[in-house]
Formats: sequence, C-alpha cells, structure tokens
Amino acid sequence: MLYIDGEWRGARSGRSFEVTNPATGEPIGDVADGTREDAAAAISAAAEAFAAWSQLTAFERSDTLHRAYTLMMERREALARLMTEEQGKPLRAARNEVQYAADFFLWYAEEAKRVYGDVLPAPRPDQRFMVLHQPVGVVGAITPWNYPVSMITRKVAPALAAGCTIVLKPAEQTPLCAMEVFNVIHDAGIPAGVANLIPTADPAPIGEELVSNPHVAKITFTGSTEVGTMLAGRAAANMKRLSLELGGHAPFIVFSDADPVYAAKGASLVKFLNTGQACISPNRMYVHRSIAAEFLTALETRVGGMRAGNGLEDGISIGPLVDAPSLEKVDRQVKDAVAKGAQLRTGGSRLTSNGLDRGFFYSPTVLSGVTPEMEIYSNETFGPVAPVIEFEDEQEVLSLANDTHYGLAAYVYTEDLRLAMRMFEGLDYGIIGINDINPTAAAAPFGGMKHSGIGREGGREGIAEYLETKLGGFSI
Repeated sequence: MLYIDGEWRGARSGRSFEVTNPATGEPIGDVADGTREDAAAAISAAAEAFAAWSQLTAFERSDTLHRAYTLMMERREALARLMTEEQGKPLRAARNEVQYAADFFLWYAEEAKRVYGDVLPAPRPDQRFMVLHQPVGVVGAITPWNYPVSMITRKVAPALAAGCTIVLKPAEQTPLCAMEVFNVIHDAGIPAGVANLIPTADPAPIGEELVSNPHVAKITFTGSTEVGTMLAGRAAANMKRLSLELGGHAPFIVFSDADPVYAAKGASLVKFLNTGQACISPNRMYVHRSIAAEFLTALETRVGGMRAGNGLEDGISIGPLVDAPSLEKVDRQVKDAVAKGAQLRTGGSRLTSNGLDRGFFYSPTVLSGVTPEMEIYSNETFGPVAPVIEFEDEQEVLSLANDTHYGLAAYVYTEDLRLAMRMFEGLDYGIIGINDINPTAAAAPFGGMKHSGIGREGGREGIAEYLETKLGGFSI
C-alpha cells in the first residue's frame, strides 16, 4: 500500500509488485506499485501539511518522535523478523538495526528542541542582527535496501524534528519494512500529509517527480554514486538542496605494532557484516608485511567458521546477497582477481548445498596477493570478499588508501597514538575508525567526502541539513 495524506491506499494504476525472500526465492508479499502521479499527490499533501507542521512548537514535534521511538521498540522483534525475511540479514543483526533505527527517533526528539538562533553584534548602534533556523520545506527522500529500516529513520526523524514534511520512496527490494516503519509513524500520531510513502517497482519516474516538482525543496538520497551523481545534476538544475550518502571503498589498515589476531577479528566482523553489503564495509585490507602471515591465518580461521543460510535459523552469520546481479558481480571480481594472480585462501564460490541454491549465497572469501590491476582493488564489491594487500611503510599505505575517488569510511589498527592521529588527519574519508569497527551512532555525524557524498546524517549536523538560515536586520 501507499501512504499518502494520512491514509493507506492502492496505486492509481491498480498495479502491484511481488516481494521475495532473497534466502529462499519465495514470495512474501504484494505491494502497491506507485506511479509518478501518486508521487505528485503525495508531494501535494506534504506541501499542504507543511504550514501547520512547521508552526508547531519543537516540543510538540518532539512528543511525536518520542512516541515513534516507544512504538518501534515495542515492535522490535516483529520488525526484525520481517527485515530478515525481506532483506536477508541474520536475525541478530536485524534486531541491532531496529535498535539503531529507533535511536534516531529518540535522538532527534531531543534535537528538535536544540535548534537555536543567534543575536549578532552589529556595526551601527541603531542596528540589531538576529539569526533564525527554519525548516526548508517538503523533502524528497530515497532510501536503500541494505539497511531498510535505519536508513529511513535517519532521514525521516531529523526532517520531522526540523519541521519539514517528507515524501519517501523506499528501495523496491524492501518496501514491506518501509511500510511497517510508516505504520509506526502513523500510530505515533503524525498529522495527515506530514509523512508520505511511495513504494514502486520502477523508481525512475518517482525520482524524476521528486527532483522536478517545484514543491520539493530538498532531496536526500542514500545509494550508488552513479545514481547520486544523476540526482545531483537534476536537483541542481532545479535549485534544490541536496544530501547524498553514496558508495564507499574503505581501506582497513593494520600497522606492524597492532595485534594481528585482534585486528583480524575486527576485520572479519566489519567486512562480513550484512554479507559485506554495507557502504562502510572494508574493501581493501592493507596489512604490514611483518604481520601479514599471522593476520591471514587468523582471518582465514574466523571466516572459515562462518555459517551461511536463512537468517531466521540459529547460528547464521552470513545471509544472502540481495539479488542475482549482485551475486554475479561478486563472483566476477573474485574470478578476475584469481586469474590475475591473487591467492584464494578460503571461499570463492556460490553456495548451493542444503537448499542454498534457492537464494543468492556466496561463500565468505579471503584473497591475498591482491594488486592494483584487479577489478576488486578499485571497485566496490558489496559482498563477502576480503582482499588483503601487504605494505611496508606509513607514507606508502596512506597514499594507497587515498588513491580512490571514494571517501566514506576508513579503519586503522595501531597502538601508537601519534601514528593514529596522523592517519586520522591524513586519510581523505569522512569517517575514521581507530581500533574501532563501529564508528557510528545516532549522535554522530555520518557521511563521506569526494564521490562518497554531500552532507551529513546523524548528530547535530543531521538536523542542520533540513534547516534554512534566515538573517533579520533591525533598525531601532
């Protein structure tokens, strides 16, 4: 169903599309297939609702977000199970994501009351300057399938807290999760038209309406750099504000003073999180030559013990890839690397036994001897493959790590505080984990540099993306 102007309704076309479980290939639901006309209706509803919503006090908007947080926590288990069925990640990871998603409601319930203005010194004795921060207006949001709940609340919560209204198009692979999030928002008492949802099997016309409709003041998108670049061009042509969280090609750097076994544990946890389908997933593991053998042995042992399967089963740590093209991409990159001289340490093939052939499973894989001419060295994999590259010195690895047009996340393992600070300052990435594989939280700014995006989500920076700055000059 579509959620427009406070009501659940079918698409104007009467069409729907099927949603399947990537672990089993089985259908799990039918969803209304929204059209450009539906998107236009949602935008009109959001524009109509903006005046009343933006004029509520911050405390009133905060109360709604607090209720949404409480409801999401009450429904945590059901939402996590739906996520595992629809997206494929293991149930434990799905539960963690629901908590992370709810945290954005809670954080921005408080940040709504922290949108401060300023009184500035003026050069004339009869003049006063005041600065206000006010909501930008209607927001068009597009979210991905890999984190189908938290990526919604990371956009919706700050937009609503700021006083904006919103129209959201979820990923076509995971619309059921989006519908449940909007059930939470509806049941929290959001006024009609303030938040609207347009699932669709054909995202292009919806995106076109969002970037061209004059009522939409801002576009926020999480997804591929290719699509983000296109949206940026269209948004600029229509003078819309923009937030983009795009692709990554994260380096994971292990220096000689680091504990190789501890570093391998961290590498395995973050690399294979969500089956490697995360924009902050490490794509290049640079390990100092002096400890590379120990690191690889520890990494192989951990990865070899990972069990793939349906995320609703106990003991599963690797879920399916999202679809057949993703599976083919991962397999192509591994075969290309091996053909060009990389050593296959473990994994390296599609998993088909015990019913896994019905889904899109690829064995968790470790490659060593990876070199720049291999496709996996320079292109985002978005799958369960860990490429290991040896290095000799600090300047060499810093140069190698920065040699990409991506700049989202990077990781460094070292016990040397001075070295850690040099890497923190020298790496051209928006997020740096120093001996830390989870440098994210609702209270922390998240976003990239270069082709990995524009703007930040989370933290106090996240709500600023939805605010205009207005100056008042008073002559008295």
